[in-house]
Amino acid sequence: MPLEAAMQRLDPRTAVITLSGPLTLGTALKSFDAQVQTLIDSGVSRVAVDLAASPYADSAGLGTLIHTAGLLTQRGGAMRLAGVSDRVRSMLHMTRTETLFLLDPDLPASLAAFGIAPSA
Repeated sequence: MPLEAAMQRLDPRTAVITLSGPLTLGTALKSFDAQVQTLIDSGVSRVAVDLAASPYADSAGLGTLIHTAGLLTQRGGAMRLAGVSDRVRSMLHMTRTETLFLLDPDLPASLAAFGIAPSA
């Protein structure tokens, strides 16, 4: 199953990205990165990435997340990772990159951390 990304802009500064499939090197990852860059260039500075349906990430996927988090931080924003699988969490721990991310148990928790109430 290839990586699929669904993006939803909640307000001028905030977007949710829902990923399905592995976050791994390939055309789909390049496409995802380009979509994220477009969001950031349009003024989004807060991004919640829902990884609940993305069970695996390789070094390229991790690199894309690190790069995105850095860009958002430079612009005074933040990226939150929601629903991180045990496998991805283990990779973050092994690579000592877990401190670069704000991790939440699920998407509603990420949105709450941004001060966004859940929709009815």
